[in-house]
Amino acid sequence: MGYVETIHSRDKENKMKNLLKLLWQEQKGQDLTEYALLLALLALGAITSIGTLSKMINNIFANAASNIATATGP
Repeated sequence: MGYVETIHSRDKENKMKNLLKLLWQEQKGQDLTEYALLLALLALGAITSIGTLSKMINNIFANAASNIATATGP
């Protein structure tokens, strides 16, 4: 990484730090941070439940296919 790239990277880091400080200090920023955390938590819960739900649905269809195969015979 070159000198100019390092300075550019530090500028981005400083801008992000300043933005986060500003958001943390202001009431509106706190609300925004809380909503972002809530959204992340909900997304994590949705991802987790989708995995479980897909397994349950797969089992239902597998049982249905097995029942149909058994009912129709060979």
